[in-house]
Amino acid sequence: MEQYVISGGIPLVGDVEIGGAKNAALAIIAASIMADETVVIENLPDVRDIRVLLKAIEEIGAHVERVDRHTVKINGSLIDSVRVDYEFISKIRASYYLLGALLGKYKKAEVAFPGGCEIGSRPIDLHLKGFKALGADVKLEYGLIHAQAEKLVGGHVYMDKVSVGATINVLLAASMAEGKTIIENAAKEPHVVDVANFLNSMGANIKGAGTDVIRIEGVEKLHKTEYSIIPDQIEAGTFMFAAAATKGDVTIKNVIPKHLEATSAKLIEMGCEIEEFDDAVRVVASKPLRSTQVMTLAYPGYPTDMQPQITTVLAISEGTSIVTESIFENRFRYVDELSRMGASIKVEGNTAIINGVEKYTGARVAAPDLRAGAALVIAGLAAEGITVVDDIYYVERGYEDFEKKLALLGAKIEKVSSEKEIQKFTLKVS
Repeated sequence: MEQYVISGGIPLVGDVEIGGAKNAALAIIAASIMADETVVIENLPDVRDIRVLLKAIEEIGAHVERVDRHTVKINGSLIDSVRVDYEFISKIRASYYLLGALLGKYKKAEVAFPGGCEIGSRPIDLHLKGFKALGADVKLEYGLIHAQAEKLVGGHVYMDKVSVGATINVLLAASMAEGKTIIENAAKEPHVVDVANFLNSMGANIKGAGTDVIRIEGVEKLHKTEYSIIPDQIEAGTFMFAAAATKGDVTIKNVIPKHLEATSAKLIEMGCEIEEFDDAVRVVASKPLRSTQVMTLAYPGYPTDMQPQITTVLAISEGTSIVTESIFENRFRYVDELSRMGASIKVEGNTAIINGVEKYTGARVAAPDLRAGAALVIAGLAAEGITVVDDIYYVERGYEDFEKKLALLGAKIEKVSSEKEIQKFTLKVS
């Protein structure tokens, strides 16, 4: 098993390049198989989730060619199966996008129940409700979701709750349904817009993505395209908080500052200076950090995927902060790990009450999920002494070259795979 070993207390300084958005890329890969011509996707992050999904579409017959580390060619003309097995779904939740893509193109799909990070229940009833509204018959049998239709016909879909996954899945299926579909109370996240833009570049007719009403006029077929994925706002936000936690000065490049407004606003409240450029954001943390209140909300609110990172930084800020998690009920599981490093956090239901302490001290901790794992790395970077983060395969699901990018900013961090290597690192930095 691999770990990160970190010698903390060093301010991060310099520039960091942000990769393509993982959450957009997963849905775009699924959408790409809906064309029978070759689709080229650029700015693809080279992370574990992406590799798993590419393998999953290859298994059902799609042709996948890696042009380089961040570019892939996909051709869906030779798909010979609409069944996606548990092996892939259990590893990444987003492979459920293949339901919408296969249903849209072939009018049938069989996909295993999804897995992913254990951050709380993420029911897919809204996805299934959406497919039914388009005329599909949906059954759950033997751990598989079966969806099929004689033909898909545009319908009116009202999302009882804002759901990114359900919005994108219905968008995929409706793109090749007959007639007009309206999705109300749709998710407005940047990656929903990116998926809609990608589908439109393939010949789909989608209007209103980024608002709460999306209108889709179904088309008979989709064609080839070349498309570059938007930058990853969560990776960018993670580096912004790493700069804050270490009292650093970091310029985060290749970003869309508008997508980071909720994160930037909180960092300013906490006492950081934020400078925005056309495609970059600079975070300077030269003053003591202050407490604040946070509630996670659907976009454009504060993102749930940035909740562990801000909690980690607030735990070493002056005063008492309150963080309320309104999206996932299991998202505070990392708090016990932060406590081992000296944090004073009390969790009551979906709220964390944080009494700021002066500093973290190094400890051995384990990542319980993707974003919490990144947050524990931030804690290690800010801590006095040596921190070891176990179970980093979670972190590698969504961050490309995380330790290398941090090292370029001056962090003392290495990826290791044995106790001997941890000892060697400890001797080297002491």
